[in-house]
Amino acid sequence: MDPEALKYHIRAVPDFPQPGIVFRDISPLLQDPAALRASVEALVEPYRDAGVERVAGIESRGFIFGVPVALALGVGFSPIRKAGKLPSETHRIEYALEYGADSLELHVDGVEPGQRVLLVDDLIATGGTAVAGVELLRKAGAELVGISFLIELAALGGLSRLADVPRHHAVLTY
Repeated sequence: MDPEALKYHIRAVPDFPQPGIVFRDISPLLQDPAALRASVEALVEPYRDAGVERVAGIESRGFIFGVPVALALGVGFSPIRKAGKLPSETHRIEYALEYGADSLELHVDGVEPGQRVLLVDDLIATGGTAVAGVELLRKAGAELVGISFLIELAALGGLSRLADVPRHHAVLTY
């Protein structure tokens, strides 16, 4: 399936979660096995021969795509979660939001120092969460191979904040 054909399976929801925002709902894509398979394949393809040793995904939709990407690459998966959700010792990073702050955590044993990691998330907008995920993985000692997103909201400029990441890839651009 042509990656651009995947846009047919992504619903635009105007004024959600607030007026002026067009939310890109991936639920229809997840319900269609061919579209889901094609989206995972498109996320994997640029990294198939990159020597990825672990995939990490950012809560929560990064889990949806990160696990099948890890399986396609024949490696394990490590979740990056919001603070207080992981039951064991964690690395933690705080980051700024438009109004306030948030934090992400990764189990201390989630990646090994020097391990080649691919970060996966469903969408990049302003890039704040992605930058925090990158910083968290580097804090844990990972060698970041790249980042793979299903959707980029180009007008918000998030990919430009990832200039120091070796490779970044978005399957679809809006």
